[in-house]
Amino acid sequence: MAAHRKPRQRSIGGPTARTAATLALAGAATAAGFDGTGHAEPQLTPAQVKAKVDKLYQEAEAATEKYNGAKVEADTAQRRLNALRDETARKQEKLDTAREALGSIAAAQYRDGGFAPAWQLALSGNPDRYLDNAAFAERAGDRQAAALSRVREQLREIEQLRGAARVELTSLRSRQAQLKRQKRTITGKLDEARRLLGQLTPQQRSEATGDGVAPGRASRSASDAREALEHAEPATAPNARAAAAVSYAYAKLGSPYVWGASGPDAFDCSGLAQAAYRSAGISLPRTTYTQINAGRRVSRSELQPGDLVFFYSGISHVGIYVGNGQMIHAPNPSAPVRLAPVDLMPFAGATRVA
Repeated sequence: MAAHRKPRQRSIGGPTARTAATLALAGAATAAGFDGTGHAEPQLTPAQVKAKVDKLYQEAEAATEKYNGAKVEADTAQRRLNALRDETARKQEKLDTAREALGSIAAAQYRDGGFAPAWQLALSGNPDRYLDNAAFAERAGDRQAAALSRVREQLREIEQLRGAARVELTSLRSRQAQLKRQKRTITGKLDEARRLLGQLTPQQRSEATGDGVAPGRASRSASDAREALEHAEPATAPNARAAAAVSYAYAKLGSPYVWGASGPDAFDCSGLAQAAYRSAGISLPRTTYTQINAGRRVSRSELQPGDLVFFYSGISHVGIYVGNGQMIHAPNPSAPVRLAPVDLMPFAGATRVA
């Protein structure tokens, strides 16, 4: 019977061991990205950077309009809360005065001993005067009961006001939380856009963020726009208010874009539209998606200077039409208020507010 022997394990050594170790190290290096290609961020072309930055700016602007809307709602909730608190304080003062009056009456009754009327009549030295006084006291008692009823009503009103204030405070805190979320979204997207633009040369950045304006001429964009319009056929606004809004927009060419700003020195897109028409005596809502419903809708072929033109499916951008196929708008943080063609972005609609 053959003996069963445990096979000998061969030790790995020599060329075989070196080959295995080399393969293991190579695999680890590849997994860790040490070969320079594993997890390295691919180098984007200027065109790819521009596409990504444009998308980030569009998303940031949509978040900005939501921020603007939440800010309006938060401000409104704060005003309502302040009004409720003021009204509660006024009613509390009246209630305190009424309570003091009732307290004085109660104290007087206590000092008088609170005898039953029959005993007071029996002990009175002048029954006729007592009966007269009793009739007066009864009328005074009626007034006291009415005063007590008013106090109870005031207490109910104050409790209702406090309940309404609690509801308003909850609404305000919800709006404030929404503001914080939108702010984080906006700043995150703008930071990513800045990081991507930082990978480009100055010339490439100018081409990615502007209308092909060279770096040395960027500061002349506003004057160049005015000069270009001087050589174009003049467009006349349909009325004085539209003309005033257009004039305001021209005066703000070159102003910086700041999200959430509505002038007088910096603007976002809806802030510029609101400020322009404020100068013309017309009050516009704060956001693009409410401004588009603030006037009469007009088609693209009907555009006149002063009309508001809106872009993207989410109505997240607005400009002020100035004629000749051009608008003035606040584009994004990398570009100031400027003149641009209406067909620069996907057209979503237009409205006439003057």
